[in-house]
Amino acid sequence: MRIITNISLGRSLGATLALALVVAPLATANAKAAPMARASHADTARFLAGLPVSDRSPLEAATKNRTWRNHAARLDSAWKSLDRRQLSKIRGWSAANLTDPQPTLFYMFSGPDYLYANSFFPKATTYVLAGLEPVGREPNLLDMSDGRRASGLLALQSSINTVINLSFFRTKEMRVKFRQQAFPGILPVLYTFMARSGKTIEALDYLSLGPNGIPLSVASDREATGVKITFSSPGESGQRTLYYFSTDISNGGLRKSNFLEFCRSLGKGDSFIKSASYLLHSGQFSDIRSFLLNNSRQIVQDDSGIPIVHFAADEWNRLPFGNYNGPIRLFAGQYQRGMRDLFRQKTRKPLNFGIGYRWRPGDSNLLLAVRKES
Repeated sequence: MRIITNISLGRSLGATLALALVVAPLATANAKAAPMARASHADTARFLAGLPVSDRSPLEAATKNRTWRNHAARLDSAWKSLDRRQLSKIRGWSAANLTDPQPTLFYMFSGPDYLYANSFFPKATTYVLAGLEPVGREPNLLDMSDGRRASGLLALQSSINTVINLSFFRTKEMRVKFRQQAFPGILPVLYTFMARSGKTIEALDYLSLGPNGIPLSVASDREATGVKITFSSPGESGQRTLYYFSTDISNGGLRKSNFLEFCRSLGKGDSFIKSASYLLHSGQFSDIRSFLLNNSRQIVQDDSGIPIVHFAADEWNRLPFGNYNGPIRLFAGQYQRGMRDLFRQKTRKPLNFGIGYRWRPGDSNLLLAVRKES
């Protein structure tokens, strides 16, 4: 603009037009080089979760769209039902039984299930989640057409339906749904669960694990095997951290990934295991099983977690809740006589919500294992 205004009025019209032709392509090139605007992490999460975005958010106009409004209405209805029949009861159980929660929670085989991690362990300040599902990326919603955003929201609803209705993800479904084109990976689901849990996402860092399990920031999601989400809760001081790593936690996978070294660097914590396909019953997962047993103050799990024989009575208080009716048919070979005997004792307490593969209330089991003081 300064170049044009400094041109002498006596210059010919032709010279002025020629200069304009030179300036116009430069302006176009500069416009193309300008970075695309992005909504904040918090507003992106709230949009995905069907919640109102902040005042003057660049996403506000997109929330007027009928597709988004329908998405918001569906999630509002689903969450009211889920909280009434499930999450509020879990919070009550947690407050009554987890009397000494640790700052760090280890949740292996979790996928993007922050929902239940937060409901059982709301006081954790560091969450460590791990699964095989890809990290994906935070979607740039402002760089999408209405149609692409709409297809992503429909796919997101499909991705979370099972965990809302049954309390767990199905592995085969995750392999397909977390690779959908508009919102790929687990990040959109994590964002949805965190926003619906009342959290505000402050920062996002893509990570890889270096030597000795040191987390290293990487430039883009394409290089990332993990992610660090910094978030806060209304009415609470300080920030919290969630780590998710896409990693194989079998013995062979752990020896290649540095993930176990990362977990050890966080010190001792609590652990949560559910709907884990009974993998911790296998010798191929003995390393992660040993880590959880050696580094947990409390372990909350259904019967698909660590076999009861590994909880020595002189080291652990083993508190049974609900009913042990054995595995579902798919895992019939993983029946545990030790669980049967434990759950026949008079110390067994009722469980007023469903969890795990036997997700119906009255058919579910939980074991709370608390390490005895040495």
